[in-house]
Amino acid sequence: MALVKPFQGLRPPKEWVEKVECRPYDVLNSEEARREAGDNEMSLYHVIHPEIDFPEGTDEYAPCVYEKGAENFAKFQRNGWLIQDAKPMYYIYSQTMNGRTQNGIVLAASVDDYLNGVIKRHELTRHDKEEDRMKLIRVTDANIEPVFLSFPDNPTLANLVRNFVIQPPGYDFIDHIDGFRHRFWLVDQDDDIHLITQEFAKMPALYIADGHHRTAAAVHVGQEKSLAHGGKNPEAEYNYVMAVCFPAGELTILDYNRVVRDLGEYSASDFLEALKSNFEVTCMGEKEYKPERIHEFALYFHVNWYRLRVLAGRFNGNDPVDSLDVSISSRLILDELLGIKDLRRDHRIDFVGGLRGLSELKRRCDCGEMRMALALYPVSMQQIMDIADRGEIMPPKATWFEPKLRSGLVIHKLS
Repeated sequence: MALVKPFQGLRPPKEWVEKVECRPYDVLNSEEARREAGDNEMSLYHVIHPEIDFPEGTDEYAPCVYEKGAENFAKFQRNGWLIQDAKPMYYIYSQTMNGRTQNGIVLAASVDDYLNGVIKRHELTRHDKEEDRMKLIRVTDANIEPVFLSFPDNPTLANLVRNFVIQPPGYDFIDHIDGFRHRFWLVDQDDDIHLITQEFAKMPALYIADGHHRTAAAVHVGQEKSLAHGGKNPEAEYNYVMAVCFPAGELTILDYNRVVRDLGEYSASDFLEALKSNFEVTCMGEKEYKPERIHEFALYFHVNWYRLRVLAGRFNGNDPVDSLDVSISSRLILDELLGIKDLRRDHRIDFVGGLRGLSELKRRCDCGEMRMALALYPVSMQQIMDIADRGEIMPPKATWFEPKLRSGLVIHKLS
C-alpha cells in the first residue's frame, strides 16, 4: 500500500510566485535557462541551473556550481522569496492546457515504496544524470523540484479535489512560455489531510509518469541520510520524496517523434521498397498526416507524407513492450533498416516532443538537417501501467507528458 504524508512546504509569497516559478531543469539547457532568467534574480533557475551565474562556458557540473545553487537557495529564504508553511499539509496543483485540466495532489511519497516496488517505474536511468541531481539535493538539503506520479482514478479523491478547485486558489497564473494555466491550493484542514493519507494507503501502486532521474536521485540521497542517522527516524523528511500525483484518467501523453539524419546505405526508392516488407505503405501527399490509431505511423520523406501500417505477425500482441509502437518502429525501421540500435547515444537520430507539432518534423527535414521523420501514435497511460506492473521497462524516448510541472511553487526541505 502507498505510504504518503503531508509536509511543510517552502513556497513563494503569492505576489512573487511568477517571479520565482520556472520550467523544470531537464526541459531546457544552460543557454535557454540563462535567457529565460534574464535579469530576474528571483528566478528559481538560479538554484536548479546555477551555472547561469557564471560566465558562459563554465562547466555546469563543477563543484562551485552546486555550491552556488546552495548559496542561492539560502538567499531565496533569507530574502523571503521562499517561506515555509506553518504546518504540514498537502497541496492541489491544477494545470490547464488547450482547454483540458488535470488536478494533482502534492505530497511526500515514501523512499521505501520506491525501493520495494510500490512506486513503479517504466524507464531506465543514467548514473550521470542521477548524480547531477543528487549533488544538488545534497547541497540544498531539499527536493527543489517535484517528481510526477500517477495513480488509478479514485472517486473519493476526485470529489475532494472538486471541492477545492471551485474555491479561489492560492496561486493562479498563465506561464508566458506555453500559455498554460497553473493554479494551486493549500489542503491544511486535518480532516482533508487524513482522508488523502487514508485513500493513498488503499492503493497497491503509484506510477512514475515523468521524472525518473529526479526520483532515483531523491531516493539515493534519502538512503544516504537514513544510513548516516542509523535508520532511527522513519518519519524524517529525508525518507520521503516530493511528488505531484495525478489520476491516470486526467493525464495527457503526446506523441514522441523521431527525426533521422540519413538513410544509411539505402537510396530513397530502395528505402521505401524495404519498408514494404513489414508495412503497408501509402503515399498521403504533401499535406501533413498524423497517425490515427496504434500500429500506424506517419513518415515524412522527400516532401511527402506516407502512412505506414504494420503488417500482421510482425509483433507479439501478448507482450505489452513488444507491441508498443515505439518498439515496433525501433526494431523494424531504425534497427533492421537503418542500423540505429542505441536510441540514447546514436547521433544519427533525434527526438521531437509532440507539442512542437508535425510542422517541426517537416521543418527539420526540409532544411536539410534531417533526411526523414517518423511520427508515432501516443502511448496510453494504461500501457505504461501494464508494463510497470509486469516489472518491465519501456524503450527510450517513449513518452512525452504535457503540460510539464512548473518548478518553484513548493519545495520540500529534508531536515
